[in-house]
Amino acid sequence: MIPGESFGSVENRMQSVGLALEELLVTAQKQDCLTVGIYESAKLLNADPDSVVLCLLAADDGDDADDVGLQIHFTLLQSFCCDSGITILRVSGIQCLKQLLGAVNANRNQEELRDLHCMLVTNPQAEHCRLQEVGTYCRESQRLDQWVPELVLQER
Repeated sequence: MIPGESFGSVENRMQSVGLALEELLVTAQKQDCLTVGIYESAKLLNADPDSVVLCLLAADDGDDADDVGLQIHFTLLQSFCCDSGITILRVSGIQCLKQLLGAVNANRNQEELRDLHCMLVTNPQAEHCRLQEVGTYCRESQRLDQWVPELVLQER
């Protein structure tokens, strides 16, 4: 916590960043600037890491925490992103992500929304104002010795 900041203001800040992230993901999906899935993300990072502006790693407590393969993928993706200067954010709330991204385009193949453990936001030319808010939150968290910032998305 930042000195002089109350718990309530930290909670409000996280809620604001959560809403900014949701808006950013919806916009990125509509603009076809969102890569979904661990393998698809790894392929993009290998082919064109300079196009990636945000790496989102999503896992919920429980089954995901016990999935050793998933944790290995996360470690490798985090390491690559750190080496490449890509902003990383870990979130919990996969069900919230499914609802959010599934509602954007109901005609889209729902198979695509199955693996929401890793998502990449691309296209730095389309700087979205919400990207700056999420990026600022990540930088502030890193200054507080949180190597990979975390955020809990609120269920609706």
